Amino acid sequence: MSLNIIVLAKQVPDTRNVGKDAMKADGTINRAALPAIFNPEDLNALEQALRLKDENPGSKVYVLTMGLPRAAEVVREAMYRGADGGVVLTDRALGGADTLATSYSLAQAVKKFGKYDIILGGRQAIDGDTAQVGPQIAEKLGIPQVTYAEEILDLKDGKVTVKRRLENGVETVKAPLPCVVTVNGSAAECRPRNAQRLMKFKYAVSDSEKKGLQPEIAELVENRPYLNIKEWGAAFVEADPEQIGLAGSPTKVKNVENVVFTAKENLCLDGGNDAQLEDLVKELIANHTIG
Repeated sequence: MSLNIIVLAKQVPDTRNVGKDAMKADGTINRAALPAIFNPEDLNALEQALRLKDENPGSKVYVLTMGLPRAAEVVREAMYRGADGGVVLTDRALGGADTLATSYSLAQAVKKFGKYDIILGGRQAIDGDTAQVGPQIAEKLGIPQVTYAEEILDLKDGKVTVKRRLENGVETVKAPLPCVVTVNGSAAECRPRNAQRLMKFKYAVSDSEKKGLQPEIAELVENRPYLNIKEWGAAFVEADPEQIGLAGSPTKVKNVENVVFTAKENLCLDGGNDAQLEDLVKELIANHTIG
């Protein structure tokens, strides 16, 4: 059977490089100040999608990402690895969204895809670590969800069988289609770029990126529809302005900072007695390190 598969992917700031300019005054992430990467667990989800495509001839994998226009790079990267295309949901009105507003916007975009069989995404994004967006999308679409997936074992007769990696073991569950599946980082790593696909899709661009193209490349993109990465705005997906961006976000980030743990000389005991140990415990409790 052929499948229509949607992969939710996100271009995220590399949180290993958080500095003093990481936050804006309004409490949102200053994405321009941090290197952008493909969210790691979304790559795990992409691999599961590509395996389903391999096992079901005629299937299509499309990536949906929300962010700045430069997030088209995520779609291109997925196409190099085996995806058939994708959509960048981008609009100034969507900026500053928390998980509630993000899931609403993405759910509206999913509806524009029409028929779909399964939606896959990473368990969580490294710039938020909430693991809320996937389940919230499922709730907004009114479809089942399977979280903490490590492997899709089977998909037939309108049901998907998924192995879940939990804290204290493994669980195998079945869910009816269509459904949302969020994938753990413990799942199989995504396959590398394919050289032939890299050559085929290296000029794939979104509408925003077409403005700076050289004439010969612009003509190439115009004549080859598969090189066009779609861009959708809030109006196109019929999003309620009160439920998107900052307006639709009941939670706000107060601060993001890079915490570096350093040893203090007075916390080091070398042949100390009980009194020193007691003083150490009191200090740790006082500064909320413990207790």
